[in-house]
Amino acid sequence: MTDREKIEAYDGPAGGMGALASSMRHVARQGAPLRTTAALLQLNQHAGFDCPGCAWPDPDEPATFEFCENGIKAVAAEATGRRADPEFFARHTVTELAAQTDFELEDHGRLTHPMRYDAASDKYLPVPWDEAFATIGAALRALASPDEAIFYTSGRTSNEAAFLYQLFGRLFGTNNFPDCSNMCHESSGVALKESIGVGKGTVLLEDFALADAIFVIGQNPGTNHPRMLTTLQEAHRRGTKIVAINPLKERGLERFAHPKKPLELLGGTGTPIATHYAQPLIGGDLAVLHGMAKVVLDAEERAPGTVLDHAFIRGHTSGFDDYAARVRAIDWATIERQSGLTRVQLEELAGVYTASQRVIVCWAMGLTQHKHAVPTIQAIANLLLLRGNIGRPGGGACPVRGHSNVQGDRTVGITEKPAAEFLDRLGAAFAFEPPRAHGLDTVGAIEAMAEGRARVFVSMGGNFAAATPDAEYTWAALRRCHLTVQIATKLNRSHVVHGREALLLPCLSRSERDGNQRVTVEDSMSMVHGSSGRNAPASPHLLSEPAIVAGIAKATLGARASHVPWDDFVADYARIRAKIAEVIPAFADSEARIRRPGGFHLGNTARDRQWDTPTGKANFLFHAIPDLTLPDGQLRLMTIRSHDQYNTTIYGHDDRYRGIYGTRRVILMHADDVATRGLADGDVVDIASHFDDGRSRVARAFRVVAYDIPRGCAAAYFPEANVLVPVGAVADGSRTPVSKFVPVSVARAAQPVLRER
Repeated sequence: MTDREKIEAYDGPAGGMGALASSMRHVARQGAPLRTTAALLQLNQHAGFDCPGCAWPDPDEPATFEFCENGIKAVAAEATGRRADPEFFARHTVTELAAQTDFELEDHGRLTHPMRYDAASDKYLPVPWDEAFATIGAALRALASPDEAIFYTSGRTSNEAAFLYQLFGRLFGTNNFPDCSNMCHESSGVALKESIGVGKGTVLLEDFALADAIFVIGQNPGTNHPRMLTTLQEAHRRGTKIVAINPLKERGLERFAHPKKPLELLGGTGTPIATHYAQPLIGGDLAVLHGMAKVVLDAEERAPGTVLDHAFIRGHTSGFDDYAARVRAIDWATIERQSGLTRVQLEELAGVYTASQRVIVCWAMGLTQHKHAVPTIQAIANLLLLRGNIGRPGGGACPVRGHSNVQGDRTVGITEKPAAEFLDRLGAAFAFEPPRAHGLDTVGAIEAMAEGRARVFVSMGGNFAAATPDAEYTWAALRRCHLTVQIATKLNRSHVVHGREALLLPCLSRSERDGNQRVTVEDSMSMVHGSSGRNAPASPHLLSEPAIVAGIAKATLGARASHVPWDDFVADYARIRAKIAEVIPAFADSEARIRRPGGFHLGNTARDRQWDTPTGKANFLFHAIPDLTLPDGQLRLMTIRSHDQYNTTIYGHDDRYRGIYGTRRVILMHADDVATRGLADGDVVDIASHFDDGRSRVARAFRVVAYDIPRGCAAAYFPEANVLVPVGAVADGSRTPVSKFVPVSVARAAQPVLRER
């Protein structure tokens, strides 16, 4: 272990002095403290810009400092004084850059000029914008079919840019719009649409102030949605029961100290968050939810008419009798074996639910990235329906999205499976016939590139090479492309894993001025609000995302889309919003509504107890508990983020709340699992995954860390562990990669060298 690497228990709360000190270090490290501070004062304010981090909603009356530690890291990274300019690229070949870690790549700073890959020198060279657009247009027009192009989207893209992007792609002739939703909350959308008729959460931020109980399942808000901790802390102080269900003990779910409140900082220990904490086996959540439902149904049998909301069930649901019978028929031995929890534990959790009139259930990727993710989320819906907790103030379903506008992008048309009504309205608004065949999702895009069926890959933000599963296969697929195009703010792995030709197109960040323009974003609770950057652009050569999309569209489509006023759209984004409203009626009068405190709500049929399903009601949907027993010697591994990470962006090599410093190549295991394998805490192992596709996948040189996780389970950070997840191992119904349930075995490393990658 090197001098900078250590494993040391962290005794502090989430937030607190640790968050304050970490934030200050990150701001100082980026070399632009004044620029960062100026941006932070505008972060999540009415006249400012939306945080480029998570999608947790802003209060109607934000505090002066309405941001968290990870928001500070994100803004500091955007405001950095470092530059990856033409002089930088002249000093480095792409081969040299590809050998660097993900942290090192992004740490070079902001991209300043459009760049083109030159194979002869193995370097990126400056290219004029017009020439870059012409190169893309020529490559797209040369394709045998529009479906040989892939248009990927990150969840940071604004509604305006995303709407133009999907318009361009559909005018070009394809529905190939994979996006980061395919890899995270796609399972939530599929599950909720079938259950309650809408693929989004049903709660607003105000509901958390009314809830009697909040269940947080498969989610680590302390790292991934830190501002949520303030909401949970306030709820706890009101007496709300907070139930955490998570295989790992996470500090943010245990206790929290608000870093902007001096008394809490001085107190040191923080205040409790979870009133109840259960640690099921990885993948055992469906069994947990069925077990809780079984307890609820048994309680109703013992005291008829006192537990279930019979009026709601009769008037608003379908399938209850069959569902109830099948849940009652599950034996407790199966539930206990597959969940990893005892009947007593499950009765305690269910007791919190039945004793609470208004209940919110939150979840994130700990539930969505399993083969049985859709049934698990539908089991959440079932549990909520039993007591009428959909459409009740203070109750409802709350999938907590990661990226700051991933939900908005989907709303305005970034999907490979567009609804017919959306296409009808889009075609009418722009006088063309959009393609109707479903396009490629993320997994389908990887397979198409690998098989040579897709030849041009365009990415609006994001880091596709690092975010996707099966790293070796995916990287080889990207390298088969004739052209890869990356619209980005900073260098990342996807820029050094590229096609035969490659372009880097630098765009404005969320925190930077775009003239007097304003964009919009949608948070996890369907609130749409404006965002206006205030910092000067990092380079005079940057373009906005809408301007880049318009430039590509004009160079590609030419006279075919001369009726589309691309230049007018770029000159005034209000014109884009007017067209969005023409296609999506929920955006009507958005120009006025985004100026209101908190923006406006898009509406939610299930929240209003209107059920857009084939039955015309909310549906109880039962799924049997899968047998997840693994062969002896194997572990259930889930990929996770560190605290110095947001999605694929690595801000540093520490994971403070888990007590891991200076390294990312670690595997967290129960101490007994370490010992029974003849290993010791700190040993270095290779991790092999086990799937029935005939391919060997090994992640090498990971340090063992004994941790509070159930026996038979393990965890490792992504993207380092992405190599273990096959591209074809996906959730039923949603095709989300199964990154939270990877059967693995560990063995002493063949070459125990810990090089961070």
